[in-house]
Amino acid sequence: MRAYPKPPFPPQSQPVPGKTADMDPRPDHGEDSYRGSGRLEGKKALITGADSGIGRAVALAFAREGADIAISYWTEDGDAEETRRLVEEAGRECLLLPGDIADPAHCRELARKTADAFGRIDVLVNNAAHQMSFAKIEDIADEEWERTFAVNISAMFYLVKAALPHMREGASIINTASINSDDPSPQLLAYATTKGAIHNFTAGLAQLLAERGIRANAVAPGPVWTPLIPSTMPGEKVQNFGGNTPLKRPAQPCELAPAFVLLAEDAASYITGATIAVTGGRPFL
Repeated sequence: MRAYPKPPFPPQSQPVPGKTADMDPRPDHGEDSYRGSGRLEGKKALITGADSGIGRAVALAFAREGADIAISYWTEDGDAEETRRLVEEAGRECLLLPGDIADPAHCRELARKTADAFGRIDVLVNNAAHQMSFAKIEDIADEEWERTFAVNISAMFYLVKAALPHMREGASIINTASINSDDPSPQLLAYATTKGAIHNFTAGLAQLLAERGIRANAVAPGPVWTPLIPSTMPGEKVQNFGGNTPLKRPAQPCELAPAFVLLAEDAASYITGATIAVTGGRPFL
């Protein structure tokens, strides 16, 4: 609990969506610490936003637990090749699928290409997100509001619909929510609103899919040290990021991965409609 860096962090800023290599301190995805034990042996997973941050940590953990991974990510200029290296180093197959999940047609392509490559989809992780900070509601352009909803919540709807024909009984859907769904940051109004929608979407989806034997759950992170932070937040917030938690620091991406592994494995067969809060002690209702 006390092994990871605490703020204040060095001043830093990056263009969106940010790069892992340019962050100080460098995020920990579990490269040197995560040890698998076959909990996802033979499973096939599609993970959005898996090039960096939480998505990379989940891809690494899933691979070391025995899963093959399809990585959905936004831009070729990102960190996806490093994530692929980590997955393949674990002895698993990795499929890179760049593109914009705000496009419903691309979401359908993601599901089709994953199923074509792996034969099925056992785990769908809806993790990709868009966020920007604004001091006033008047500063949020219509296009920015619509972009946030398209990436953060509409894409989940499109991806679930597209993936379901390739999922069988025992499959798992895991959505990344946020502490912002319960305790919204006013500077992240659009983002926080979508995270509240994800929480509700997951609860309803779990009930819809129960008869098919497919589970749907969410993970709600608190502050996590990812490239989104220096690329979307003001400098002062970056320097003090995560200091408002009882642990006085942000999570490292590797600290989120075990929650996703739990929700993906067959041993979690009675867990559906749940949200696991990984918030460093901040209350989540």
